[in-house]
Amino acid sequence: MYTNKEIWNITYPIFLGLLAQNIINVTDTAFLGHLSEVALGASAMGGLLYICIYTVAFGFSIGSQILIARRNGEGNFHAIGPIMWQGSAFSFTMAVLFLITMYVSAAPFIRLLITSDTIFEATYEFFRWRIWGFLFAFVNVMFRALYIGITKTKVLTANAIVMALVNVFLDYAMIFGKCGFPELGIRGAALASVIAEASSLLFFIVFTYYKVDRKKYGLNRFGRFDLKMVGRILRISNFTMIQYFLSMAIWFVFFMAIERLGERQLAIANIVRSVYVVLFIPVQALATTANTLVSNLIGSGGTSKVMQLLNKMARISFLIMLVFVALCLLFPHTILSVYTYETALLQDSVSALYVVCMAMLLASVANIYFNGISGTGNTQAALALEIGTQVFYTLYIIIVGMILQAPVDVCFTTEIIYYALMFTFSFIYLKKAKWQNKKI
Repeated sequence: MYTNKEIWNITYPIFLGLLAQNIINVTDTAFLGHLSEVALGASAMGGLLYICIYTVAFGFSIGSQILIARRNGEGNFHAIGPIMWQGSAFSFTMAVLFLITMYVSAAPFIRLLITSDTIFEATYEFFRWRIWGFLFAFVNVMFRALYIGITKTKVLTANAIVMALVNVFLDYAMIFGKCGFPELGIRGAALASVIAEASSLLFFIVFTYYKVDRKKYGLNRFGRFDLKMVGRILRISNFTMIQYFLSMAIWFVFFMAIERLGERQLAIANIVRSVYVVLFIPVQALATTANTLVSNLIGSGGTSKVMQLLNKMARISFLIMLVFVALCLLFPHTILSVYTYETALLQDSVSALYVVCMAMLLASVANIYFNGISGTGNTQAALALEIGTQVFYTLYIIIVGMILQAPVDVCFTTEIIYYALMFTFSFIYLKKAKWQNKKI
């Protein structure tokens, strides 16, 4: 059984790594919020479309991470390298295919989704530059899976700092034309994000080459492309890939509904979503830790202690989120002013922020148990659970957002329903289902 200190030592580098990854979206939103409401709304739509595709690679890496963690728990270290390299090759191939597909079809596809001509033009301008990040981000997630799977997560901290510094500086320089750079506006935000992801990948490659015992983990040679190995990864990750894609696609449906309410409402939704993303970082870090610790625990013969571990991590997650939510409730205008100085826009965003805070208290617990299911290797069950909750989510947002055209804060109540259902289904599954003897 893992102690609080051991959980923290694995979680906090993941937290910093996720912070850096999300700083890309947060800084884009913060800088573009001071550019215009159109740029703010367009970056939300373009950014979400990018993330929807990115989550396919992220889901694949989670399957790889589960396998790596299981081999690490078994002490079968030499089997880790082939998982990492074969997974990276497959992930990069996906990146190239998605890049080509989106480069050709992005304009007509985005046109189908967005009603406003102004928002469409800005979204397409952002997205057609942002998609080049696939080439780097799709491999980055495999390095992340490696280091989380072997519980050597401190490297994620240094990587987080590199990516964050590059992105913040280039956002400032390229959006507004500072430090000798041309003023590129929304295109500058997209390019800054791509370069930040490239710098992150370069850091991972250099660190792995010079600082890791590559022979111990079987990372010292690539070998031939092994379709059988990729197939083993896919047997676990295919459900996770679909699950993560659907979880982000549903966000896109949400923003499609908001976009039909107008540019101001879309700007409000993007500001609040950006705060939501920051609030979600500690939850996601602990949930990722839960995933890998459950897999390691099962690999080392500790199946009977899984629920005890998840209960402990759920309590930690809830207490951390309680502090974050309290800060948001006490200082809403201070937090929202990071994104805009416009008084009316600030005031209109407060009520939606309050709704999101309530949702995050549920999310802090629900995501721990949900990721515990994936950690057992039962990714098919996790996908089924995700689809079940999303059916309710989709129906709710269509009725409330598209048919009733309710205000943004009412639309955000979908998150409360989503996490309440996720917690209920996950807890029942872990208590009642037969998952203890799953072999991967």
